[in-house]
Amino acid sequence: MTIYTCSTGANKLKNICFILNPNGGDKTSGKIFDQVKNTFKKENFYLEHFETEWRGHAYDYGKNLSFDKYDCVCIIGGDGTMHEFLNGMLDRGDKRKIPLGLIPGGTGNSFMRDLNCLFPEDAAKRIVSGKIRYIDILKIQNEENVYFCFNVVGWGIPTAVVEKAEILRWFGKQRYNIAAIWEILKNEKRYAKILIGGNEIEGNFGFIMGSNTMHAGNGMKVAPEAKIDDGLIDLIIVKNSSRIRYLSLFPRIFDGTHVKDDIVQYLKVERFSIIPENNSKLTIDGEVYGSTPINVEVIPKAIEVMV
Repeated sequence: MTIYTCSTGANKLKNICFILNPNGGDKTSGKIFDQVKNTFKKENFYLEHFETEWRGHAYDYGKNLSFDKYDCVCIIGGDGTMHEFLNGMLDRGDKRKIPLGLIPGGTGNSFMRDLNCLFPEDAAKRIVSGKIRYIDILKIQNEENVYFCFNVVGWGIPTAVVEKAEILRWFGKQRYNIAAIWEILKNEKRYAKILIGGNEIEGNFGFIMGSNTMHAGNGMKVAPEAKIDDGLIDLIIVKNSSRIRYLSLFPRIFDGTHVKDDIVQYLKVERFSIIPENNSKLTIDGEVYGSTPINVEVIPKAIEVMV
């Protein structure tokens, strides 16, 4: 733990706890913190920072960190670090919440893409401004656990892509595109039932995604109509199709025009369920874990973010 007292500036003292993931993205969270400190020093902020040391450590901070002396917790990392802290915070015994800030330092940074804020200095300035926005989160429940998601939950090809990308880390950010093409060429059939209200959709699917944000992965505009505070889940259902059809669809995901294809169904819902023929893993905010079957529902304006 390192403590900084910023004594300059005319504003009243504000207290921020930074959570740094030194292993996230390009492993530059420490450099990013050094880069943005002066922005806070100018405005008389009191800063503390902690580093994550193992997978799930940000969850532990979210669950156990004392919120009494902080006005905000700021994550320097990616969507995965934010996801861990969020789930820890929503699993606290005292049920307390605290406004969250995110300074991009991960690989995908999907949430910050939605806010059009991909540069650390810009994110720091927004946090300093003190503007708070209430955003929705998704609650994902299976037979054993409850998870919370601020970005996207995916089943099918997205999960397989994230798993494959972990093996291909030496390809850098392009590993997700390489993994996606690999999985498309495999063209595995996945049978499932999707329940939406009283309606049921049944068949073979390429993937199903429930999204709170427009973006997922490395700049993919998966849900072009999504808003982080509209009280709705953008549900993208892609039917099983040929390799050629998938390959033509894939580049269109980056500009959002894939939703116009007739193998894609795009819905706005408050809740849905996925019941596959075989239980399988999920990708939640870019992390692979959990298992089906699942029930997903939106919790409107559940947390505060500094934007």
